[in-house]
Amino acid sequence: MNENIIVRYIPLPAGVRAFTIPDAAGDYNIYINAALSSEQQKRSFDHEVCHIENGDFFRDETAVEIEKRMKKRL
Repeated sequence: MNENIIVRYIPLPAGVRAFTIPDAAGDYNIYINAALSSEQQKRSFDHEVCHIENGDFFRDETAVEIEKRMKKRL
């Protein structure tokens, strides 16, 4: 598995800070809301990297469960 991180800054709906999609090549594509401040973009990037490091994309949990678990760690 390659596991590169590709970051894209794109317009996203209000309330959506960032999301990540793993692709078939083993890369992680992080999409960050371009309308956020640079500080919030950095925090959102760090949050998405935590998901990658924790292997959250391959867990048998819902996104809600994963986010709850992540908040407990912070």
